[in-house]
Formats: sequence, C-alpha cells, structure tokens
Amino acid sequence: MALYHKNDKDDVVIKNCSYLKPDFAIAKGKNIHIKNGRIRAIVDTGEDIPPGVEIIHGDGKLVIPGLVDAHTHVAQQFLKGRILDEFPMVWARILVPYESHLTAEDVYWSTKLACLEMIKSGTTAFAESGGPFMERAVMAILESGLRAVVTRSTMDMGAFVPENMRQSVEDNLKLTESLYRQYNNLGEGRIKIWFGLRSLLTCSRELIKETAVAARSLATGVHMHFTEHRDEVSYCLENYKKRPTEYLQSLGLLGPNLLTAHNVVLAENELELLKEYEVKVVHCPRSNLGNHGFPKTPRMLQMGISVGLGSDGAAASSLCLFDEIRVFRSAMHAFWGLPYFDPVVMPAKVLLKMATAGGANALLIGEETGSIEVGKKADLALVDIDQPHLQPTYNLINTIVEAATSKDISDVIIDGEVVMKERQVLTMDEEAIMFESKKRFGELAKRAGLQ
Repeated sequence: MALYHKNDKDDVVIKNCSYLKPDFAIAKGKNIHIKNGRIRAIVDTGEDIPPGVEIIHGDGKLVIPGLVDAHTHVAQQFLKGRILDEFPMVWARILVPYESHLTAEDVYWSTKLACLEMIKSGTTAFAESGGPFMERAVMAILESGLRAVVTRSTMDMGAFVPENMRQSVEDNLKLTESLYRQYNNLGEGRIKIWFGLRSLLTCSRELIKETAVAARSLATGVHMHFTEHRDEVSYCLENYKKRPTEYLQSLGLLGPNLLTAHNVVLAENELELLKEYEVKVVHCPRSNLGNHGFPKTPRMLQMGISVGLGSDGAAASSLCLFDEIRVFRSAMHAFWGLPYFDPVVMPAKVLLKMATAGGANALLIGEETGSIEVGKKADLALVDIDQPHLQPTYNLINTIVEAATSKDISDVIIDGEVVMKERQVLTMDEEAIMFESKKRFGELAKRAGLQ
C-alpha cells in the first residue's frame, strides 16, 4: 500500500465501503481515497477525511472494478429487439443494410444511448468493434466520461457488402490512420484508436497483412470478429487450406495486440497458437450461444489464455455484463460441467474476473485498471448489496454472479470522475438522449426497411 498522508487533498473519497480485492476476497470497513484519477490510498474507516472532498457514501455497498465490455457495437443501439428469433444470415440480411443507412448523427445519438446504458450497468470501459462515422462516436464517448477503444468498420470485399461500406486497402488504412492521429489519447488518455478488421469473409489477404504492419508501426491494437461461425472455417479451408488461426499466423496478424471477438469454432492446435502469440480472446455469450455454439473456455483458461467478455451490442439483448456472466455460467456448466460431473468448471470468481481484469487485458489496459489496487486508475462501480435478492448470503461473490443486475449499480467512477451518483448519471442528459433516440429510431426503421 502506498504511503498515505492525511494532509494530502483528495478529489473523491468512498467512505465506509466494502471492496473487492484482487484475489476476490472482500475487505470491509474501508475508505478509498482517489486523487488525479487514481486510487491513492485504501485505509480503515475512522481515518480523518480532509474538508472539501467529494464523498461517496459506501454504507451497504460493495465497490468492484468497473466492468469492461470487450466487444460491442455502439452504432447498433437502434436495432434493439430486431434480430432475436431471426434465421441466419442476420449480419448479411439485417445488420449490413442497417449500417449502410446510418447517418453521422444517428451514430452520435446511438453511441450516447449506448454509453448511458453502459454507465447504468456498471461498465466503465469498452471496445467498439467498428461502425461508420466513428468520429461522431468518439465525441459522444468523450462527453459520457467512459473509457473506450474505438475502431472503424474495415472491409474491402464480400458479395453482400454494399459499395458504400467497402474501401480499398489503401483507403481503409488511411482512414483509420487519420482517425488515430485525430483522436487517439483524447480525454486525458481515455480514448484509444485501434485498427479494425470486420471479419475473414469481408477482408482480403492484403488488407489483413497490411493492417498488421500498420498497427505495429503505430504501437496500437487490432480488433476483429473471429471464428464466430463455421462459415469462416469452411471459407479458410476452401480458399487457403488453413484454419482461421493458421491463416492469420501466415499473414503476421497474430500477436499480443490482437483482440479476437467470439472465438467459438476453434480446433485444439488453434488454441495453442492463440496462447503462443498472446492473442486476447473475448466471448459474447448471449450472441454466441444463440446461434453458433459453445466455446472451449475451460481449456483456454487452463492454458492461461486471457479471456474477456463482451455484449456484442444491443441488437439482440442489452449491454449488461451481469446478464452475460449469468448466461455464460449456465451454458458452461451445461455443456462442459454436467456431462463430466464437474460442478466447478466455471467458478463465480473466474467469471467476475473475465468481466473485469479479463476485459481490461483485452483492451491492453490491464496494468492500469481492471482491479482495485493503490496506484491504479479509479475505474469503479458500487453495487448496492443491502437488498433482499442479495442479502443475507453465505458467499457474496456467488450471489452477485447469480443475482445482481444492472439496477443494483448505484454509483460509477471513471478515471477518478464521478459519472453516476445514486443512479443519477451526471455526464449526460438522460431525458434528451431518450427523446432523440426514440425519434431517430422510427425514422431509421423506415429508411432502412426494418419495420
């Protein structure tokens, strides 16, 4: 613990709280002192608090690391409820036509709505996997106070991809590099710009290869949809005589700066490659389990592969990671636990770690956030645990994993700034966002033929 001086002026103090330690034990009766965006000290309740400090009351609350949504689509907020119970190929039939009709202001307000939902769900950082008009998305994210890794939608082929969503290899790289130079590290470092590759089916060999080179030259990351469904495997085997991970290896893309989302259809040798190259794996449970299958997550964790969780956007569900955790636990127990009588195949602590530290690692910010430690960024969420569905309990972590919801989040702090206090979001006008979103939702539905 860092040396604590009572005379030092803090910005925020969370008073008389319990908090989740890095080993997932719970410490009680603590004050958490925050200064210049970081956790400066964690001391016993009873220590004097200097005057003029903003106090967050922690009585009856558990402070957890802010949740990290490691794969989402902020531009798809106006698709809510549209793709559930739809036959494949949803992406080609619905998502692509929808995105092709978006305006810059649609993306701005969709992002505002997504940020509002994330904050109210306890999410403090996220990885946006790419859409149109990302410069407007960045503006909305900056206003919200959230931390984010952002990329733009990057495609150069695909029979079902409209011309206005495809660019040449050269143009794709130039557009992303321009976004990087304009917006990377804005918001005192909260915004990071990465390269994106939409999928193996829509990105050429040359685009993948050149993206790997460009990302490394700028020391930034690459975000890619990967092995989400069997079509990707068939495509690679038919065209390149390699499985998807082997194909990416041959193009030089595999590396610790690569975030792969979904990771469902992977052979054992591909897991070895992901481990060898320190690729960051992200699962989107509700999205994957609805259409594509059960990932080999227990094996990945056993091998030491970094695993995070994502919502995959709100088109089919919500942005609540508590719901992702709960669905994923049941699925892993049903598929990997029940047949082998292994009730601890996916423990609660492991799931909570995926949604916090695992996501932070995927965003390449694990050294700065993802756990509550002195010196780390103050990205925190407070859970109101003094409620009948959470207390009393023999094991609070187990109960949070099985029973907590987004509505149990009372306060959120990002980069040391209080962005939600007692369920009131302080950085955005919720009423205005809801009004504008409902208006644009109807207009866009007509324009894109989604009604």
